Amino acid sequence: MEGYEISPVKAHVGGRNVVFNCEKEGVDAKIIRIAFLNDRSREDFLGEVEYIRYLFEHGGSVSDVVSSRKGKLLEEITHQNHTLFVCLFEKARGKMLVENNYRYREGVPITEYYYNCGKVLGKLHQVSKGYTPVHSRYSFFDKYNAEYIDKLIPDSLSLLKEKLVELLETLEGMDRNRESFGMVHFDYSDGNYMIDFDTGQITVFDFDNSCFCWYMYDLANLWTHGVGWIQFEPDVGKRKKFMEDYFEAVLSGYKSETGIENSMLDKLPLFIIATLMENIIDEFEIMRNKGEEPECDEELSYRIKCLEDDIPYMGFFHEIYSCEEPFEYEERIRLKE
Repeated sequence: MEGYEISPVKAHVGGRNVVFNCEKEGVDAKIIRIAFLNDRSREDFLGEVEYIRYLFEHGGSVSDVVSSRKGKLLEEITHQNHTLFVCLFEKARGKMLVENNYRYREGVPITEYYYNCGKVLGKLHQVSKGYTPVHSRYSFFDKYNAEYIDKLIPDSLSLLKEKLVELLETLEGMDRNRESFGMVHFDYSDGNYMIDFDTGQITVFDFDNSCFCWYMYDLANLWTHGVGWIQFEPDVGKRKKFMEDYFEAVLSGYKSETGIENSMLDKLPLFIIATLMENIIDEFEIMRNKGEEPECDEELSYRIKCLEDDIPYMGFFHEIYSCEEPFEYEERIRLKE
């Protein structure tokens, strides 16, 4: 990395890595990622970088991993008996949507973006269907299971625990054939890809949460991020119509690269609940990792309420939803009396 100007990338809440921008004139920029928490194993990291390399080599639009001088995708550094895992990536071309103030390409309809989101994801899933790992990542149920939920979530939220276990039992009964279940990104959203605003091309990064799961999970996650485009609209009918059109454009792009059965698409509401579960568990993990007493703010209270009361589609079409304070519940859920 001689001659590169190296600067830190600002961390986000709950971040598990230290990340650096590496720039040098006349050379494509790179990203260094240093994982410092002991929450992942060497096998996890090898599984991640091998999967990224496989996607890249088979035409997936992802930031490729750069091999070290020793020809490794993953390097380890031990400092004071603590192991750091280091990876280098090509920096994705373009900007994040937020860096462009959520404006899309000048003179191009936003539906192109929705279509491309689906198309790029469809290609990743199509490539994944032929993937057999050397170093395997974990599977969905390795992390999301009744034992872990019981340990992580306070006993005062007994109804939430019950609903989460019911959800897991439903998912456990679902088919896991090669066409419906395989390696997924698990956090496919506009925070984890760049857009080349000259061409509209999307390049995906941050496979930190990638695991074996249903492909439908990534599509449901894309649905949940689509609500941001219409979340301040007071008319529920208009919100519904927008989401139908948005997801139709996403699926059109997705199906241009890979197939998906209607029986899986019918499970969209179920997988939206699964994304809510992931959000809730992530919040409690962040509190635990910071050593904080668990507490629920308005956003977490909203998610919990949707799950406890069986409110579909993140409550987006329900009376619980407020366009003035999107996805917030007016009363914080109390964990202790």
